[in-house]
Parts: sequence; C-alpha cells; structure tokens
Amino acid sequence: MTDKIPEAVPAEPLTEKLALSWTHTARFLTTASQLVHLPATELPEIAFVGRSNAGKSTAINTLAQQKRLAFASKTPGRTQHINLFELGPKDAADALFADLPGYGYAAVNKSAKLRWQKVMADYLEVRRSLSGVVLMVDSRLGLTDLDKQLLEFVAARVATGEIKLLVLLTKSDKLNRKEADAALRATTEFLAGMTTEESDVAVTLFSALKKSGVGDVALALHEWVHAAGGMTAAA
Repeated sequence: MTDKIPEAVPAEPLTEKLALSWTHTARFLTTASQLVHLPATELPEIAFVGRSNAGKSTAINTLAQQKRLAFASKTPGRTQHINLFELGPKDAADALFADLPGYGYAAVNKSAKLRWQKVMADYLEVRRSLSGVVLMVDSRLGLTDLDKQLLEFVAARVATGEIKLLVLLTKSDKLNRKEADAALRATTEFLAGMTTEESDVAVTLFSALKKSGVGDVALALHEWVHAAGGMTAAA
C-alpha cells in the first residue's frame, strides 16, 4: 500500500491582523551601551531612530500593542542604551527590533551627545545584521538637520538596497489635510535624493493617538523580514 502524500497547505495570506499579531510578539532581549556588547545575530534587525521628542517609544509600543515595551524616559535624551527586542515564536525568533537612543535633546551635555553620535553612526554604518531603519520624524517639524545627518550615516547602505528605509511622520493627528499633504511632499522630495533602482525607501503618516498608519507599518516591517518588497516607494 502506497502512503498518501499529504497535500501542501497554502501559506496564509498576509493581512494587517497577521502583521500586527507578529509585532505583538515583541519582547525584551537585551540592552547595551556600546556596540561591542550587542549580541552577534543572523536575524534581520530593524532599528528605530529619531529625535528625543519625535514619539519614537510611543510608536514602538503602539506597533507592539504593549504599553511599556519601549521605555520613554521622563527626561528626554537621557536614555543612552540600545535596546533589542525579539519577535516571532519564543523558540524560533525571526527578527529583532532595535530601539536606539533619541537624539537632539538640548539638556544632554555635549560630551554625551558626541559619544552617542559616534555610537549611532557606527551602528548604522557597520552593524551587519541591520536590514531596515525606521526613522521617526515629528510631522509638524519635518526633517531637521539632525535627521538629515542621521540619514547620511545610512545613505550608502540604503542606496545599495542592503538596508530598507521607512520614514514615519509621527503625530500626524496634529495636522490638517493640507498640512499633512505638504509634510508628505517635502519629505518625499528629500528622500528622492537617496533613492536608487536598488533601494527600498518609503514615507508614511503615522499617529499613535489615532492609530492611523499602524497597520500599514506592521505590514511593511513584516514584509521586510518575511518577503521581498515593502511599502510604496517614496520616489
């Protein structure tokens, strides 16, 4: 008697609900104040970066549907560690989120600013497992000089497609439609200068308060890790 070969089970189509259930699995892994203390890993790593008041921790917590996964310090700019979070099944993690320190807060002393500028620049330029960067930008301010400087650190790897880039225009609930369109247009025009045939560069409006853009971002990050492609290109 010949054993019957089981039929292949079709893969579950990616939906917003599935992507959000994946981001919900995020759990703390480790923290480090220097790159040498970060664990070597083969898992794709997605870094979250942004100014201290851009809503970075809130955005991470909203994506993960957890209130205190990413810690928002009462004194912005004082948190000076890289925090790693695992995603996927506990016995078979498939990705890491890296929460990088916020930058640009005036009360932080100059030596600390310079030290962290060096750590972040090195991380973005040489971290081998880094596969994507999510840059949080206050939609009311647009890309600041510090944001543009950070983008310079990662520009070469973005241009080759080695690293994907998504810019979240946070706090978009504070804008009316005309202001939101202007913010998107200005950011898209700047990112066009970083875009190549190989790159994956995108920008989207995001509001943790209204939960707008959350599902789209979860879908994009899931696809970064699990499949080719991502959100609509910025240019």
